[in-house]
Amino acid sequence: QVQLVESGGGLVQPGGTLTLSCTVSGGNLDSYAIGWFRQAPGMDREGVSCVSRGDGRTNYADSVKCRFTMSRDNVKNTVYLQMHSLEPEDTAVYYCAAEGDNTGSYYCVNGVKDHYGMDYWGEGTLVTVSS
Repeated sequence: QVQLVESGGGLVQPGGTLTLSCTVSGGNLDSYAIGWFRQAPGMDREGVSCVSRGDGRTNYADSVKCRFTMSRDNVKNTVYLQMHSLEPEDTAVYYCAAEGDNTGSYYCVNGVKDHYGMDYWGEGTLVTVSS
């Protein structure tokens, strides 16, 4: 079964930078659409960024455009989320999730979604942006 493990979270000051990693096991990374999601305390889940399995396009939520960059390394079976100019509003648990074509849907081709039928989820990594 596919498993995803996030890492790289921590405490960072406003304006700082963090890079999150999501390592996928049990499957080939390029067979899945990958999404980064986050959930802040007391808030609903929010789609942050994604890469489609069809054309490999990346999309971003408006709140992180021009600050976050998602990339994929198929050799290492790892996706990354480079986060720059972090703001307190970015504080959340960040989750990596994967969607395979067995669902009959195609995540990310129409942009980031907050709620979607992803097939596999990681446990999350906490990012805290605070002075």
